[in-house]
Amino acid sequence: MATTTMEDYWSDVEYALEDAHLIAFDGCHKIYLAMDEEQAQWFRGNYNGRDCDDRNFTGTPQEMLAKLKQWWDNSCGLRFIQSVATNHENPNAGFKSLIPQGASDAEDSWYDDEDEEY
Repeated sequence: MATTTMEDYWSDVEYALEDAHLIAFDGCHKIYLAMDEEQAQWFRGNYNGRDCDDRNFTGTPQEMLAKLKQWWDNSCGLRFIQSVATNHENPNAGFKSLIPQGASDAEDSWYDDEDEEY
């Protein structure tokens, strides 16, 4: 069984960005791609507010990828990226994991054992 690398995950993100309307970040670990205008409107209304006006972003796929990588680097270890499309019959079916929670390359690990004291 082949191991999925971060490069593979980022490739999936890059592909999904071709159709994304907006990207959103909760400021901690939840990062989303809104895949339709209904989801984009939801994130505009719920991921903005006092002291968090930079929590959603719209741009070219390349600009959104750069912003996602910035958010990824600044998020906590529980981070993940999902795409979200509207599904009125089953809202949970609209979520697709692009980078699952806990995914990382060895050099990308949030745990740095050099900081550990013995």
